[in-house]
This record gives sequence, structure tokens and C-alpha cells, in this order.
Amino acid sequence: MITSKKIRAYALKNSIHYNGKANPSAIISALFNEGLKKEKVKDIMPEIQKVIKEISKLSLDKQKKEFEKLEKQISEREVREGLPELPNVPKSGVIMRFAPSPSGPLHIGHIISNMTSSMYVKKYKGKFCVRIEDTNPESIDPKAYANIKKDCDWIFGNVAEYIIQSDRMKIYYNYAEKLINKKSAYVCTCSQEKFKEFSNFKQDCPCRNNDLKENLYRWKKMLDKKGYAEGQAVLRFKSDMKNPNPAMRDFPLARINETKHPRQKNKYRVWPLMNLSVTVDDIEYKMTHIIRGKDHADNAKRQKMIYKVLGLEKKFPWTFFMGRVKFTDLDLSKRKIAAKIKQGEYSGFDDIKLPTIAALKKRGYKQETFAKFAEQRGLTEVDKVISQKDFFELLDNIQKKFNYL
Repeated sequence: MITSKKIRAYALKNSIHYNGKANPSAIISALFNEGLKKEKVKDIMPEIQKVIKEISKLSLDKQKKEFEKLEKQISEREVREGLPELPNVPKSGVIMRFAPSPSGPLHIGHIISNMTSSMYVKKYKGKFCVRIEDTNPESIDPKAYANIKKDCDWIFGNVAEYIIQSDRMKIYYNYAEKLINKKSAYVCTCSQEKFKEFSNFKQDCPCRNNDLKENLYRWKKMLDKKGYAEGQAVLRFKSDMKNPNPAMRDFPLARINETKHPRQKNKYRVWPLMNLSVTVDDIEYKMTHIIRGKDHADNAKRQKMIYKVLGLEKKFPWTFFMGRVKFTDLDLSKRKIAAKIKQGEYSGFDDIKLPTIAALKKRGYKQETFAKFAEQRGLTEVDKVISQKDFFELLDNIQKKFNYL
């Protein structure tokens, strides 16, 4: 049972461990070990915040004295140090991934979202892959390929393989044809507006009822440079047009885009969309565990549908949807950062006023500091709202406390 005394005991313990600054996410993680259910987090969070506010007014000595009185509240169970255990870990270790887009520099948001995966691979051995998702030709910075590798080698230090999606196009085409042959995908020539209308009314579009022969013909026509033009056809997954969630209704898998690709030039005209390429790569690289943002919950459902059609539902990776760290005053938009550099507001991507990985390294932050931050945060579905000043103060305290200087 999660009592008020137990909450206060964990809050005091966490606060003492981190020099008087309690972290609500770490307290939540500890309470999970005591039986707290995910659906109850929202109910208990106000009390945690209230307790943190109260104990933050106490000196470190007073916190220690109060904790001595409440220590028995948590003495019945060993408090976890480090990251919580993952379920279903194979003897060969975990296979996990980080999947950046080469649209600009990596930044603090990428570290926060993916450091935990890197650390789990170190904990359980296995393989950590960085998959560069470059199947959207018009949003690619050619310099990003090399910069991503440079940044990841420094911040993670255990990347086993770099995967570039645009080098794997024939594999995606092969899976697309598999889905068509299983009658689980079809080529739709309805306009975007017309399909949306069908979706809104939970009705099948006429293309959905085409036979296998017609869909294979249309697929070849998509691939043919003399075939469909951009916007005239899209490959869709045949899910359920009556699904209560509109996002699940016959979602797109591939589209025509004749923009010249910085790496592949004009070699390809049909590009896989995320739910096709991500599913294929997760299958091919045998991903076992995935930690991703809550904004990808619907994508995970779509990808699981594809696994099921391919007879691989039991191999779908264990997935955890991590809460976001939302900065109140820090813009992480790659596009805006690039624009300000062009305007001369910043000297480059490693300008120390920026939150990029290159700038953080230049400022003297160590890889271990971010790893300790990830460990402190643990696995949590709770979002954290923080200012730039408070966040970097937290990093500075970690760096000083553990002598990462």
C-alpha cells in the first residue's frame, strides 16, 4: 500500500541522494517497485509535488534527521539502484535502437530520449543500433550523416551499427509486395481529400476492393517513372475503416516523391513511410525492446498490425512509452536553429548558446553526466516540465557530485 509516510520517505531519500533536490520521476520509479500502478500516477502526483515542496524548504541536515524516523517505511524492500529491470530479456542480450532523421544537428532532446536505450544495452549486453531515417528526400541535411555518427560515438559510446534507410529500399519494396500478396495492402488512387471523406464516414474507398492482380499492376505503375505522378497513388495498409481511432483506418505505407535525394539522387521515386520502413527494420534487425515517446503510441499499434499480418506478432518488441521532458524556454527545432545560424545569430551548430550535442560537448559536459541523469529519471510515463536554467543546474549538480569534471 502506498501511504503518505512511504511517499515522504522516498522523497526524502531521493532528495538527500541528490543534494537536497528531489526528482518526482525518480520517486515515481521507486513507488512502482512498491506496487504503484501506472493508471494511478496522475492521482498520486499532486501529493508527491506537495511533499517535494515541503521538504525542499528543509536543510539537508533536517532532511536526514527526518528520514531516519521514516527509514523503516522503505526498509522492507530493497530500493533499486540504477535502471529498473526490463522484462523478457533474452540470454543473448537486448537489441535496441535510436532512429534520428538527418534533418539537422542532434540536440539535448535526442540525448534525453535515447540515452536510456544505450544504457540498457550496456547493462544487458547485446546490440545498440543507430538507424538514420532518410526516406523523406526534401528534409535532409547532407552534412547530418557524418555529424550524427560523430555525435553518437561520443554521447553513447556503444553504437554497434549505423543503418541508413535509403540504402535499404529494395528490402522495403520486397515487404510491400509481401503485404500486397497477402491482400493486406492495396494501391489507392483516391485524392487525399476524398479518402479523408471515406475515413470520416467509416466507409471503404473503391480501391480497397480491387483484386490482387490489379494491386500488383498499380504497384508496378507506382514504381515506373512513366507511371503515376506524385500525389496520384499511395500504398495503404488494409486495416479496418471502421476502427474507432481514425489514425488506424487504412494508413499509408508508401508514396511517390520525385524530389532528388541527397544520397540516392533520382534512383528511387517510391519512398516508404515511417510505419513501413520502421516495421521492416525492427523485424530485420530483430529488435527486442524499444523505448519511445508517447507520441508514437498510435505508430506502435500500426506497426504491431503489420507484424501480425506477417505472422510475427509474438516477436513484436517490448515497448515502453517514455514521458517527455518539456522545456518552457528552450526551442529544439532543427529548422529554426539552422535558420538562425544562417542569419548569423549563432556561429555554428557547436555555438555554446545552443542545446546541440556538439555545443554541450564544447561546454564541457561529460557523457557520464547524461547517463546519470537518465538513471535518475528511470522509466517513467510522466512528463517533466522544466526551464532551461533549472535543467542545466541539475546537470551541473550531477557533474559536480560525481566528479565528472
